[in-house]
Amino acid sequence: MAETATHTGTQAAVRAQDLHREYGRGTAAVRALRGVSVELAPGTFTAVMGPSGSGKTTLLHCLAGMDRPTRGSVRWGDTEVSRLPERRLAELRRGRVGFVFQAFNLMPAMTVEQNVELPGRLAGERPGRDRVRDALARVGLAGRERSRPGQLSGGQQQRVAVARALVSRPEVLFADEPTGALDRATGREILDLLRAGVDQEGQTCVMVTHDPVAAAYADRVLLLADGLLVDELVRPTAAQVGERLSRLDG
Repeated sequence: MAETATHTGTQAAVRAQDLHREYGRGTAAVRALRGVSVELAPGTFTAVMGPSGSGKTTLLHCLAGMDRPTRGSVRWGDTEVSRLPERRLAELRRGRVGFVFQAFNLMPAMTVEQNVELPGRLAGERPGRDRVRDALARVGLAGRERSRPGQLSGGQQQRVAVARALVSRPEVLFADEPTGALDRATGREILDLLRAGVDQEGQTCVMVTHDPVAAAYADRVLLLADGLLVDELVRPTAAQVGERLSRLDG
């Protein structure tokens, strides 16, 4: 029977029940998730970890509505999203969740301000300038609105990516290896931003990472192996995360 990571108290911000995700068919099928169930409480920070190929990025994409499970369900609050028509799902994603990628995914020919505005513009819902500048101020980039990505450091570019995810004021922020391309000091700055969003804004944050130091910023760590949820650590130290990961890798 698949293990379930649960919380007690208020309704889950995100709830996945018996998630399966298969790619391909027949003998060539890859079972990326095999019955994962998890509940994420509002205003909490969860890290998802596991060996390469464990299913952690697939789980993140299914929770964020960027991939659809082969079987099982995903709910954001009281809304079941895993079977919604794509247009309706896209509308909910724009209004309720944000996503931060490892590779920044900024448009080099656009200014910082234009990059932050871009998702809303593509959706026909351009955010107001005050909201964009507020998001940039929150990530420490006030005054850099007219800069272009090439004029910024890697850490500053990731801050723009975080601002872009925050500009819609999402209930849940998903982050896929957000510090993987950064040096350790700059990575800590990004993790401080994510932690502050949880502690000061009441956001729910879900982050995939391979770094035990990054995972130690989270309230809990979910560990996957071979598409299964195999363990959960609550407020662990980096050393505890590293030790548990080494046992999984072994």
